[in-house]
Amino acid sequence: MSSIPKLLIGLGITLIVIGLIWQVGGRLLPFGKLPGDILIKRENTTIYFPIVTSIIISVILSVILFIVGKFR
Repeated sequence: MSSIPKLLIGLGITLIVIGLIWQVGGRLLPFGKLPGDILIKRENTTIYFPIVTSIIISVILSVILFIVGKFR
């Protein structure tokens, strides 16, 4: 099997695992509603800026990719 199908299978499995963790973990942790996330509510408009959530996701993904890169 060439490398592209292996990569796509790996990405698919990774996305499924992340989705399951997100589904279960969303009940335990208020991910997306963290202190530092900006929520602006007006009469007819709601604007949401998940700044802290984005930073945490970025750090977690950076650590995971760093670890995976070390083993390649």
